[in-house]
Amino acid sequence: MPAYAASADFAITKPAGTPCPNLLADFRCGIHTKLRDRGFPGCTVYDCFGAGQQVAQHTYGGQDWRSSPARAKEMFAVFPVVRELHELLWHLTEARRHPAAASLRTELDELRAELERLAGLPPAELLALDVASRWQRADPLLTRVSELVRAEAPGPERRGADLIGADLRRKRLRGANLRGAYLIGANLREVDLALADLIGADLRGADLRGADLSAALFLTQFQVNAAQGDTATRLPAGLDRPGHWISASPARSGRVAGARRRR
Repeated sequence: MPAYAASADFAITKPAGTPCPNLLADFRCGIHTKLRDRGFPGCTVYDCFGAGQQVAQHTYGGQDWRSSPARAKEMFAVFPVVRELHELLWHLTEARRHPAAASLRTELDELRAELERLAGLPPAELLALDVASRWQRADPLLTRVSELVRAEAPGPERRGADLIGADLRRKRLRGANLRGAYLIGANLREVDLALADLIGADLRGADLRGADLSAALFLTQFQVNAAQGDTATRLPAGLDRPGHWISASPARSGRVAGARRRR
């Protein structure tokens, strides 16, 4: 159970290892459909990558911290380890699907198999894992995949860049390396982000109205949920348009459609 502090993302402060007051007896969220209205938009952009189910159903064989309070502290410590492993597995799986990464699929599959095995370890062994070393091993591999895919239209290198609140509407970002970039509140309206690498990019409050992310690399649903967009925003297959996004204005929809026809 992660901690969070009262802010624009959370209406209250909650220490780590304590249940959210909105958690119901059956472990569902009591305000799931009203999170933004009730001051909890941060919950809508958090992804456990299936780690919660893994820990509850497999690591602890169906036990939970309410029925087994003596193991609660251990469960809470195990969860972030499994989450890190599952996040890395997600990125490796995403990398593998790109045709340009065909030459790296054996390495990708070997690392995925190792991480799947590690995620299935018992609690004591999970707590002893050095997860950071797995990220260090995976990073060059994911970087190489990114380079191979973006070679079609290489863009600027902006890894980890501070672009908070930046007006990027006239910047060329197709094929850009935006890994870990801070794009909080950035204006990306109608920007072409196809083939841009967005691993770990912070898109909270970013304006993606009319932007093209249809071929963006490593974009997650929860990054999309954190941003602002509209019906003209183009997303990769498999990602849903968040409910808080707005309808595009007729004028802007026409401009975007025209721009697409000219490509």
